[in-house]
Amino acid sequence: MKRCLICIGSNYNRKKNLLLARQRLQALFPTVRFATEEETEPLYLRSFALFSNQVAEFVTELDEECVVDELKAIEREAGRRPGDKVKEKICLDIDLLMYDGKILRPKDMKQEYVRKGLKELDYLDLK
Repeated sequence: MKRCLICIGSNYNRKKNLLLARQRLQALFPTVRFATEEETEPLYLRSFALFSNQVAEFVTELDEECVVDELKAIEREAGRRPGDKVKEKICLDIDLLMYDGKILRPKDMKQEYVRKGLKELDYLDLK
């Protein structure tokens, strides 16, 4: 089993889209555990639309590529389309931060809301 750490974010229909993400993730990965949802200021965007972010972790037998494919399918189901990022409309963004102990997004791992989520989940595998 591979341990995965993800971050979910949305600045458009935030509550609805995070709820959808949690439901789909629970169906795909029954071991998923979620940290508390955090409201944050936008990073790297000009838009002032607030984000809802949530860190989660789960274990799976899927390989890394399959996990990413599943996460992207959930994003599409929430209405994410090519070109939305340019418009700074983020219906749903689910990033795989860590897979089987390998940090995939070191910059994201340093964000305060991610650090808080890790602490809440008692995530001890940080290197």
